[in-house]
Amino acid sequence: MGKLSEILNLARTRGEDLHRPYQGELTPREAAELLQLAPGAKIVDVRTRAEWDWVGRVPGAVEIEWNQYPGGVRNPNFVAELKRQVDPEAVVMFLCRSGARSIAAASAATEAGYGNCYNILEGFEGDKDANGQRNRIGGWRQAGLPWFQG
Repeated sequence: MGKLSEILNLARTRGEDLHRPYQGELTPREAAELLQLAPGAKIVDVRTRAEWDWVGRVPGAVEIEWNQYPGGVRNPNFVAELKRQVDPEAVVMFLCRSGARSIAAASAATEAGYGNCYNILEGFEGDKDANGQRNRIGGWRQAGLPWFQG
């Protein structure tokens, strides 16, 4: 079994264990590896514009807000923007701050006909520590994966 199949099978098993309606759950490192292994694979970052600007961005990610900033209102054009920017046949990995909005986005994309949707566990910043701070427990950035500020 190749590395690509191994990652996808692990992700599917995690997704089934959590009863997710999409293909599966990836760790940040697995998502980064999948970008290299699966031609046309995309990360869709569903955080807000403010989070991209102030916290950091993933190089090459498609940026589509799930909740609009300011105000936090759900983006009514999310699926339309996704269809305009991402091939429905692609492996699509959804990323948010900590892994919650991305679950909703992966579910919505699956309902809209995207057949290869995955959530990225831990998100960009990971979970809060005992002091309520992020960036210390898990997440894309903590894993040392590519990102930039601005």
